[in-house]
Amino acid sequence: MHNDMEKYRKAADHIKSKIGETPQIAVILGSGLGSLADELEQPIEIDYHDIPGFPRTTVAGHAGKLVYGKSGNRYILAMKGRFHYYEGYEISQVVFHIRVFRLLGISSLIVTNAAGGINTSFKPGDLMLITDHIGLFAPSPLRGKNQDEFGTRFPDMCGAYDKGLIEFADRIGRNSGIELKKGVYAFAQGPMFETPAEIRALRILGADAVGMSTVPEVITARHCGMKVLGISCITNMAAGILEQKLDHMGVMDVAKKVGRVFVQLVSDIIAGWEF
Repeated sequence: MHNDMEKYRKAADHIKSKIGETPQIAVILGSGLGSLADELEQPIEIDYHDIPGFPRTTVAGHAGKLVYGKSGNRYILAMKGRFHYYEGYEISQVVFHIRVFRLLGISSLIVTNAAGGINTSFKPGDLMLITDHIGLFAPSPLRGKNQDEFGTRFPDMCGAYDKGLIEFADRIGRNSGIELKKGVYAFAQGPMFETPAEIRALRILGADAVGMSTVPEVITARHCGMKVLGISCITNMAAGILEQKLDHMGVMDVAKKVGRVFVQLVSDIIAGWEF
């Protein structure tokens, strides 16, 4: 435990030494959604491999950079790429950055991802506000001795995705003419896409979209007392819904096409965010 806290503090201290004013919001950018970081004013880039304790991302579409800068009137810290359990990392490494963000004084998190649509009313290119998640198949990032410095042993996951922020983001979308879906995100370990049978099972459980990230990060953020807003970009319909094969490059292509709308939405949300 002591060694873990030392690692978090070393990483936080390194980031502090590179940036200016304390960021108000952290944003995790999923596959193909890194263009938001390119829009920041006065950007400062830090490679993951230069931050003590940070893993390296190995997935196409994840640049592996932490970018600090201004979005409108807010200073934010944006992650161009995240870490996945399927990359071979321990779950504590997958969520390492969340605890570092908390030590930096960040209390608000926007987490984004590329996801497969399970809800048949969705289509590729839709943006979905995450209202809840199904993480029954996710390894718990809170396993082991509780890290009391961050939160309680048994954190409540009701309202893991802040209801006020969901309503606020939905209002921002309407004002900007951006249609937003709402739904439940399901975690799958990957890296293989799910089978049609698994998708049918997830639909019965109440999932609207599925992906290979986000849930461990959100659990950790809530354990740390952070407010969370989640946004999924529906990049494909999940296995068995359409007669087509799934591949990662197709996911990336759709995410890039919706990038402009995504950047506008998140930028407007950040500008109007009330702390």
